Amino acid sequence: MTNSEVMSVMQSALVVGVKLAAPILLLSMFLGILISIIQAATQIHEQTITFVPKLIIIIALCLFSGSWMLETLQDYTYELFRMMLL
Repeated sequence: MTNSEVMSVMQSALVVGVKLAAPILLLSMFLGILISIIQAATQIHEQTITFVPKLIIIIALCLFSGSWMLETLQDYTYELFRMMLL
């Protein structure tokens, strides 16, 4: 493997990682900000209020987008093996 091929594999790995992590991270950040605004308005500062909704939303997101995530990882893996065989 040449240096450019290694760099291409690493770049692809970073792109796949960002594609897989971004929906979960962005949704949990948005929900955290929304709950923080509600907590600031009501002056209720309980830690479980932020944890439980985030957990439920992340589980739901994984259930609905899990097949897409798995397909993305499979495509990347197939591409890696294809590069190794050539």
